[in-house]
This record gives sequence, structure tokens and C-alpha cells, in this order.
Amino acid sequence: MKILVFSDSHGNDNNMAIAVKKYKHADVIIFCGDGHRDIKELGRTFPKKKIYAVKGNCDWCNDLPLLITVELGGKRVMITHGHAQYVKDGIERLIALGHREKADIVLFGHTHRTLTTADGMMLIMNPGSIGFDGSYGIIDIDENTGIITANEYPDNYGPVVIRPQANKEEF
Repeated sequence: MKILVFSDSHGNDNNMAIAVKKYKHADVIIFCGDGHRDIKELGRTFPKKKIYAVKGNCDWCNDLPLLITVELGGKRVMITHGHAQYVKDGIERLIALGHREKADIVLFGHTHRTLTTADGMMLIMNPGSIGFDGSYGIIDIDENTGIITANEYPDNYGPVVIRPQANKEEF
């Protein structure tokens, strides 16, 4: 399963459309907030794409949730904007929430800075700002092996890979 991750479009839905056309085989689009009108327009432009979106701190007057957790490719994916977890002061609260939600993948935005890392077996990604610098993330979930591979674009510093731990009984 291929997941295209955006955040913080702030009125620039054109960059999202360019990325969706480039990754036309992405199964799911995830939007981490701050641009609810942009993600609605993207949904109208690409009506066959499955889109999950949350509310950001600049998304007023809409009914998007602040946080959702969904199952994608056999993995629990937690999606939030991050302002409610004060991510500009650090991601400790976000990580703790991800563990409480039993998430395999935690996606957030708000800082406008890309970040792809792991806490144990939990992938954490901020795709940066698609609106300001055109950055976004791609996550591949191999449903056969459970391996998660994540990359940031356009500045790809190499993937973060999460491999499921081997069952001790297999040794």
C-alpha cells in the first residue's frame, strides 16, 4: 500500500495536485491539517482517491476531526495536526499519544519542517509544508512482510524503514 502524506497547504492546492499526478498509484492520501479548503478541492479534482484529513490550527469553521486513527495496510495510522500536542516544543507528547493509540505510524504537521524518524517500532512523520516549500511524504506498507518504508520529498535523505520484530518462537 502506498500512502501520500501532505500537511500545511495554506491555500496552495496546486502543489498537492502535482504530487498526486506524480504518484497516481498511491492508494490513499492523508492530509495533516491547515488547508481544509485545499483538501476539499483536491477531493473534487481526484474523486476516486481515498482521503483522510484532520483539522489544523488554521482550519476554522469545518467539521474535520482533530485526530483520527485508521487501519491501512494492516497498520494503525494516527493522524493529527500536532498543535494540540504542542509539537513546536518537541514531539514527546505526540509520541506518548501514539503509544496510547497503539499506532504503528504517527503523522502530523504544524511545524512546516519535515521529520521522519522512529520511536521503537513506531514510524513518526511530519511531511513539512506542501504549501510553502512543496514538501510531502510517501509511505509504503508491504502487507506481506509488514515492512514500512517512509521517504520525504523533495529533499530525500534516504528512507526510514521499520521491520517487524521476529517472533521469538521462530528461533
